[in-house]
Amino acid sequence: MPSADGTIDPRRFIADLAAAVGTRHIQTDEDVLAPLLVDERRRYHGDALAAVSPADTAEVATVVRLCAASGIAVVPQGGNTGLCGGATPRREAPSVVLSLRRMREVRRIDRLGRTITVGAGATVAEVADAAAAASLLFPLSFGAEGTAQIGGALSTNAGGTNVLRYGSARALTLGLEVVLADGSVTRLGRGLRKDNTGYDLKHLFVGGEGTLGVICEATLALHPPSRQRATAMATVAGAAEGLELLARLQEAADGRVSACEWLSPTTRRLACEPPAGARDPFGGGPESLVLAELTSSRAGDDLRRLLEEVLAESLEAGVIGDATVADGTAAAERLWQVREAPPEAEKRAGGSIKHDIAVVVDRMPAFLEQATEAVEAILAGVRVNAFGHLGDGNIHFNLLAPADGDPHVLLDNEERLTGAVFDVTESLGGSFSAEHGIGQRWRHELARRTPAAAVDLMRRIKATLDPDGILNPGKVL
Repeated sequence: MPSADGTIDPRRFIADLAAAVGTRHIQTDEDVLAPLLVDERRRYHGDALAAVSPADTAEVATVVRLCAASGIAVVPQGGNTGLCGGATPRREAPSVVLSLRRMREVRRIDRLGRTITVGAGATVAEVADAAAAASLLFPLSFGAEGTAQIGGALSTNAGGTNVLRYGSARALTLGLEVVLADGSVTRLGRGLRKDNTGYDLKHLFVGGEGTLGVICEATLALHPPSRQRATAMATVAGAAEGLELLARLQEAADGRVSACEWLSPTTRRLACEPPAGARDPFGGGPESLVLAELTSSRAGDDLRRLLEEVLAESLEAGVIGDATVADGTAAAERLWQVREAPPEAEKRAGGSIKHDIAVVVDRMPAFLEQATEAVEAILAGVRVNAFGHLGDGNIHFNLLAPADGDPHVLLDNEERLTGAVFDVTESLGGSFSAEHGIGQRWRHELARRTPAAAVDLMRRIKATLDPDGILNPGKVL
């Protein structure tokens, strides 16, 4: 509690936290705290009085109540893999980093109802492994799934490579247990597929980035396992041809297209340059690449034959230039390595300005053309590293410094370049944040590019659920 003059006694506050969760589960040492106070890309640095790791929802509630009583901010942090600084505490107010890493148990699997209930500290990969052990599929999948915790993935409404077939994290969320800003605990949703009892409040917290409440438990939808998989990569002249290939696949495969990824020529080259582990199956070239995967839960489907037929027809029609179909799991993984290589390739190239945009699918070619022209007009020689999820309109439109120029010139022009990319996105009716969230990075863009009435409604919801502003302050709004 604050003293009579309103100041906080840090030692007394830490002692209260220790009584709530145990001394072993509070970290105040600077060296231990250091990696928790910086984001994945090292753009944001903060301070915290301590990092606290509760064992269960009751302890989370106690920690939040203690913080609320002392005016201490609560910053929920999962695997700390976000790209927008959403889990990094700010320096403007005293904070506690709330880690849910101890709350990782699988609490229930309902094989008939195809649901799984887990603690928010379980990693995405652990949830998928638990589902697989029960002969079911948890389809949420993205590069950081081995580190990212499910609470963080839900708080940012994570997407990934399977959104085309299964939807984003929001579509997989059936129920939540949440601790609110006053320390009260509420259950939202009951794992039901149909529930029309009033407002669907759980979706305030999916994508809420910890600003409205702390997700402690989640009940998630599962699907039948994939008993067959067929994976192929093809060369295409551009995004328009890639979309035509996708349309042909969707028409022929009847809902069995689980992923369709697109890589620009720049991405293709960066992903396969030494010392990258990825290898271009076509030996290099100036075209774009499309990676497509079909999956089926039915053992009798001949997905490879179907895929080969669509590719052959597309080749004859001039939609694609070349193609290869993986002849087994290892070959499929080699093709996926090409798609998964861009983030590390960008680091080797000196870093990038990242843009995570979404447009209606058929406007993707227009976006790519217009946004490329806009950034090239600002910075001659800028390299556009565009890649992403072809089937849901989500493109990572990342910018690299000119190959023969000073790397600092990119960051010197960052504000103008990003403004140009987002202006094009907005003109095409798109979103400047598709799956990475808002965090600290894009607060100003949300305020500027979202209708005023919508921003006002968000602020009113925030004020109602967190009137003192202790939950992850300085994020989203």
